[in-house]
Amino acid sequence: MSAAAEHTRLDFEALLPQVEELTRLHEWIAVVEPSGSVLWMSEGLSQVCGSDAALGLPWLDALAIPEHRGHLERQLRSRGWFAKARMELRLEGGRHLPVTVSAGPVAPGCPKLVAVIGRRSPPCAEFEETLLSMAAVLDPSPEPVVAVDRSGFITYVNGAMQELFGWSREELLGQPLSLLLRPGLDLRSALEGVGPLDEMRSVEFGARRKDGGSLDVAVSAHPLQLRDGRTVGAVAHLQDVTERRRFERALARKNDELEHYVHAVSHDLRSPLVSVLGFSRLLREDFAESLGEKGTHFVGRIEEAGRTMEALIHDLLELSRIDGTSARPDPVDSHKVLAQLQAEFKPRLDEAGIELVLPSDPPPVHCERTRLYQIFANLIGNALDHMGAVPSPRIEVQVEDEGAETRIRVSDNGRGIDPANHERIFEIFQSLSARPTSGKGGRTGMGLAIVKKIAESRGGRVSVESAPGRGAVFQVAIPHT
Repeated sequence: MSAAAEHTRLDFEALLPQVEELTRLHEWIAVVEPSGSVLWMSEGLSQVCGSDAALGLPWLDALAIPEHRGHLERQLRSRGWFAKARMELRLEGGRHLPVTVSAGPVAPGCPKLVAVIGRRSPPCAEFEETLLSMAAVLDPSPEPVVAVDRSGFITYVNGAMQELFGWSREELLGQPLSLLLRPGLDLRSALEGVGPLDEMRSVEFGARRKDGGSLDVAVSAHPLQLRDGRTVGAVAHLQDVTERRRFERALARKNDELEHYVHAVSHDLRSPLVSVLGFSRLLREDFAESLGEKGTHFVGRIEEAGRTMEALIHDLLELSRIDGTSARPDPVDSHKVLAQLQAEFKPRLDEAGIELVLPSDPPPVHCERTRLYQIFANLIGNALDHMGAVPSPRIEVQVEDEGAETRIRVSDNGRGIDPANHERIFEIFQSLSARPTSGKGGRTGMGLAIVKKIAESRGGRVSVESAPGRGAVFQVAIPHT
């Protein structure tokens, strides 16, 4: 094998996953190497042409009837990217079938490898009538609309579609839908998991304009049917989401930068904090007599402030790590999480004489175990911190499935919260308690902010119902899917 042929083979091996994904849109695909020989065929094309007998042969000799070869080759070479032409496809057993083929580079980075994509032609008269009827309704629509046949070839576009992509109607009709997709590895990720065209619902693609510009489009498709109920293709409605995606990507970059900054600052703060706590402990243990009662009190205040700072750094890191980009987690046994927290909170509950009531058989919750633990811990700790001096103090936890979501309720009969502060308490560093923190239960002013961010990262929400002297009920809704 020559060096050039070996290079071509390696190029194609790198592109093969992308080419295979195209078979989700087009059944008949052949990849042709620079010499004109067939390098690869899709399973659908192999079946109609007779196994893989065409591999290694000049593609026009292998797939086209002799009378069309010269004319077809001239057509495709003269028209550039994704030229289209009619031909007679040679079938197994000597038969032939009228088809339309489009040909163009497999990928921009590998222009020598050509993809030849075929479709049956021409469509039936009934199909053409259906398209004409549809055009009368969709031509004036401000929303881009494209129709494709079952081979994945464009059969209709309206004016908004032409304006969005920059191609004229004549340039688009009869071309494979893959003409509009942004080439490269994002093609594979866009098509991954996509079924038939007529089953697409709110699928997003990276697309390309005629001038080479990039687009992000949201696609929703439904079957294109004839009067007798036969499905002959799909009609897709497109929405340009380029600006929204650009904004989201910019926001994601800013969030990454912020998280990196928080981690860096936290690390830088911890080093001197460890020194402060360490030296204050040595002062208290080794120089207690010299310090006296007043000096020992001041050292205690230093240690207390240091532990508060340590808890703030911990909670700030936790807040920065919460996001909703991970896959939907498996349901978590909320009973086990609550049992663990009951044991951990027992000393504080017993000291304050507070009764904690837990559900006997709570349902599982669709949330990572660590995040669910944080929700319960911060809500129960918040109720502990703000109970106040009330008779028979009580905290109750409820977990119930309600429709498509799980509702977590943590209620108490404490001193309550003024409605004017209901929104403010979910903001970072906002706490209505003036008591010092021990780093437990959310008294850093970030406990409820953490709960809110966890809920919203999962598409849920958080709320509170409370009034002074009437206790508080905190609710967290977590969707099932």
